[in-house]
Amino acid sequence: MKCPFCKHPDTQVVDSRVNEEGDSIRRRRRCPSCDKRFTTYENVELRMPQIIKSTGYREEFEEEKLRVGFTRALHKRPVSADLVDDAIERVKQKLLSLGQREVESRRIGEMVMRELYKLDKVAYIRFASVYRAFQDVEDFRDAVKEVQKPAARRKSK
Repeated sequence: MKCPFCKHPDTQVVDSRVNEEGDSIRRRRRCPSCDKRFTTYENVELRMPQIIKSTGYREEFEEEKLRVGFTRALHKRPVSADLVDDAIERVKQKLLSLGQREVESRRIGEMVMRELYKLDKVAYIRFASVYRAFQDVEDFRDAVKEVQKPAARRKSK
């Protein structure tokens, strides 16, 4: 690392310590040229992938857009904000775990649908109706049947 005082291209690490949370390292450095000391911090930087829209347009991931999608689907539904926050965090973690620089918006929509299915079936159908662009009542009927299948299996056991 370059010295911030004399711009010498190489410095020595005198001491390294991990912070209490374990998510960053503090390093004390000394410049062999001017003998001055300074501190650097090393942190993990996680970047969310870029989102590829259906039109091919690319945009930065925005958590707020994800939250709006959940909020609209869950409008006036009995689901706590903590559960919504947890679902959003799971979607974000899945995106990060993919390890990809770009992800199609369609894939995020599927992740949101899986989370809504677990949270509230009505919200799931609301989201699916927009996401899958339902055209008629038959599309709604199919979605309701899809939601009822697990319940029907539980009752028959």
